[in-house]
Amino acid sequence: MKTKWLLSSSAVMMGLIGLAGTFMSEEISEILGGSSPISLILLQIIGGLYLGFAMLNWFKRSARIGGIYNKPVVLGNLIHFVVVLFALIRQLAEQFDFMFFILSLVYLGFAIWFALVMRSNPISN
Repeated sequence: MKTKWLLSSSAVMMGLIGLAGTFMSEEISEILGGSSPISLILLQIIGGLYLGFAMLNWFKRSARIGGIYNKPVVLGNLIHFVVVLFALIRQLAEQFDFMFFILSLVYLGFAIWFALVMRSNPISN
C-alpha cells in the first residue's frame, strides 16, 4: 500500500483547511452564519490543529507506516477522519448541502484508506 500518497494528500488537504481556518476565520465565520469573538478564536484554534496534523503527516510521509510502525500517526489520523465524517453525516441528515456532501466523501475516502493502512503489513508497501 502506498502510504506516501496517503500522508502527502492528507497533509495538503489539512494544510489548506488549516491555513483557511487560521487566516480567513472572519470570512469563514460570515459564510457559516455570523461571527462572534468565540467563533473566530475557535476557527483559529481548529486551523492551528489542522496545520499541526498537516505538518505531522508531511514529515512522516516517507517513514514506514502500517501494522505496528507509526501506529499513533495512523490512529490519530483515522480517529480524526472518522469523527469529522460522523459530524458531516449528522449535518447532512439535518440539512443537505452539496459542499458538505463532497467533503464527507473526501473524509470517507481518507477514513477507509487509513483503516486499510492500520490493518496492512508495512513490508508490502
